[in-house]
Amino acid sequence: MTDSLVIAGKSYASRLLVGTGKYKDFDETRRAIEASGAQIVTVAIRRTNIGQDAGAPNLLDVLPPEQFTILPNTAGCYSADDAVRTLRLARELLDGHALVKLEVLGDSTTLFPNMPETLKAAETLVKEGFEVMVYCADDPIQAKMLEEIGCVAIMPLASLIGSGMGILNPWNLQLIIEQSRVPVLVDAGVGTASDAAIAMELGCDGVLMNTAIALATDPVRMAGAMKLGVAAGREAFLAGRMAKKTYTASPSSPTAGLIGR
Repeated sequence: MTDSLVIAGKSYASRLLVGTGKYKDFDETRRAIEASGAQIVTVAIRRTNIGQDAGAPNLLDVLPPEQFTILPNTAGCYSADDAVRTLRLARELLDGHALVKLEVLGDSTTLFPNMPETLKAAETLVKEGFEVMVYCADDPIQAKMLEEIGCVAIMPLASLIGSGMGILNPWNLQLIIEQSRVPVLVDAGVGTASDAAIAMELGCDGVLMNTAIALATDPVRMAGAMKLGVAAGREAFLAGRMAKKTYTASPSSPTAGLIGR
């Protein structure tokens, strides 16, 4: 892995992280995630069985922790206390697993993050030894505060969760990227492969998505497209794009030694 993503000291070859919700069944979930090439898979502890219900199908039977890094998240939590309680449960279910995704929502309509409660929960979780990847607003000041608390990755939304509207504020996102010393991953709002590529071209360390794959007409094929989009965007970022020239054209072919001159 010559260009690996490093989170909490562990390296990953894939910079695409995927969710497990909204698929028609566990078989489709498995096939889509395999097509995506993702190594980190996020799971909503309040909505998905990973052992809480012994009588129900267990997601870990199709996505074993030996093969994937399971990232429990707090989707559906609207207070710091609920989020902390949920991740304590996840740690018990996953035998002490420390890497988690924190999200504390402000309301059920926009699913926008409640930042005061997010900051409060992050502080408690870091003190308890969790390695916190945190969903947050695209606010550079609050992103810096989360990093200073000790979060291992900052995950600003590109647009509203499940909206598919893409990156609406690339300027704020770039401010967060430029100031951060921990990985920055776009979380929420990606709709198609070009959105993922744009996020990576801006300098994001990775992209997390769920709805864009799960609700595509062909989720497995879309998962493969997202894999390529993330990879292409990363390569373009590393290559360094040409400078933009306002109102100035530049011919692609040499102008010296033209035939007939």
